Amino acid sequence: MAATWIQRIPSRNVRLFTGGRNDTAFVCSGVQQQPVAHPTTPGVHSLSPLYRFTPPSRAHSGLSASRLGYPKEKMSENGVSSWAKVLTIDTMNPTVKNVEYAVRGPIVQRAVQIEKELREGVKKPFAEVIKANIGDAHAMGQQPITFFRQVLALCSYPELLNDNTFPEDTKNRARRILQSCGGSSLGSYSASQGIDSVLQDVARYIERRDGGIPCDPDNVYLTTGASDGIMTILKLLVCGEDEGRTGVMISIPQYPLYSAALAELGAVQINYYLNEEKCWSMDLSELQRSLEEARRHCNPRALCIINPGNPTGQVQSRECIEDVIRFAAKERLLLMADEVYQDNVYAEGCKFHSFKKVLFEMGPEYSDSVELVSFHSTSKCYMGECGFRGGYMEIINMDPEVKAQLTKLVSVRLCPPVPGQALMGLVVNPPQPGEPSYNNFIKERTATLSALAEKARLTEEILNTVPGISCNPVQGAMYSFPSISISKAAIEEAAENNQAPDMFYCMRLLEETGICLVPGSGFGQKDGTYHFRMTILPPMDKLKVLLTKVKEFHQRFTNQYS
Repeated sequence: MAATWIQRIPSRNVRLFTGGRNDTAFVCSGVQQQPVAHPTTPGVHSLSPLYRFTPPSRAHSGLSASRLGYPKEKMSENGVSSWAKVLTIDTMNPTVKNVEYAVRGPIVQRAVQIEKELREGVKKPFAEVIKANIGDAHAMGQQPITFFRQVLALCSYPELLNDNTFPEDTKNRARRILQSCGGSSLGSYSASQGIDSVLQDVARYIERRDGGIPCDPDNVYLTTGASDGIMTILKLLVCGEDEGRTGVMISIPQYPLYSAALAELGAVQINYYLNEEKCWSMDLSELQRSLEEARRHCNPRALCIINPGNPTGQVQSRECIEDVIRFAAKERLLLMADEVYQDNVYAEGCKFHSFKKVLFEMGPEYSDSVELVSFHSTSKCYMGECGFRGGYMEIINMDPEVKAQLTKLVSVRLCPPVPGQALMGLVVNPPQPGEPSYNNFIKERTATLSALAEKARLTEEILNTVPGISCNPVQGAMYSFPSISISKAAIEEAAENNQAPDMFYCMRLLEETGICLVPGSGFGQKDGTYHFRMTILPPMDKLKVLLTKVKEFHQRFTNQYS
């Protein structure tokens, strides 16, 4: 097609565009680009290539601007024309409007407003907001692990390698990381799959964790937290239309990342319910029920498991994991194992079993065929380094052609944050016995996990003293998910306020006590049941205050609506 040219019309704030085979004329208001002189015709100018206009084809000549996707022209009061917004709530991607993320939803936004009001001197029946809504360990007062921060400081500012106050093993680790970075700088891009030395360290960690079962570093991908890896795998999975649309099985209650990701991708969310009466365990008959119902309207292709559980805090037994693997093999489902809390196991008799380890110990019948992707992160466990956005995923039995597409897909984002990659490398390869930093590392790690175990016990103990609240043992992870009784009168008032009953409850709790929890409706729950999720992360003294306030509030709330 011929170039499109612009001619100035001095008497009006318009540009006349001519060109193309039929010299079709177009007028556009307010073009600010400085024109360039036409090479042969005086008085006629061209726009730079970025601003050239292309005449519509004859096939489009009878279509309106709105049908073509162009913004409609509006006329202001002073007679000057303007264009309507290209992107509006009606023209945006409709799947984004279906995304919800309760952990940072309306109640958290209100908590932020209340914090601002307190700073401005507004009187409240409390002095501060205690946010127990999210698993952000450092924001709750947990201290970073010294070894991790020392190595990252050395990597970020290599001049510190000359400082004698840093232990020699931290310097050696920093040098090794920097040697793996382009230009020996943490600020350079890495390979899309991740820094090679970190991939090697992750593979060796998985082998140690799983009793020597081999791990190929080429099957490991470093990610921007576990969430990035989960979203990437879901992108690979989702396809089809109508009854052939991909369905993904997720536990209810669930971590809202999954429902939000499936909504964004336009996939079908398939709910299976955890058994609250049996400490939130998985139930094979419930999996089967959920799958058979889903097959009537979609194509189930994957099963997601969070172990230890979020928001429910359960730790799945080895027997349960074996049952799930057999189920996935029989029904031809890809397994997605979210294992970011694998160090957070507190209850006596409970133990973390990785899905990969159990899969391979079940023998070739399963280990050669079941497709598994497992995820880990720097954000949880004893590290709590949420902001560095470090993580990895390991793929098992993925089709080689799909793996090539996965590598292509992650290359589009260039690479995960390199400081997060470096931190992931330190998590999987911490100080070893005999190294200068070892004793302090073990001391800090043990203290953090022991404190979490004590807070898990205390949370269950105190909540279970409250009539109308029932809390399962917090076996692992960082949360409790107690059930709460809400009277008919409170449910009716919640409906009048256009709120779910447990949202109404949690909003009242926030306004009266400054305690920010997340209603169970944001995670999913059986009809007629109500819950809230609270993190066990606050310091012990503040956690006791929190639990006391929840206890007193529930008693007042119950009396008011009895």
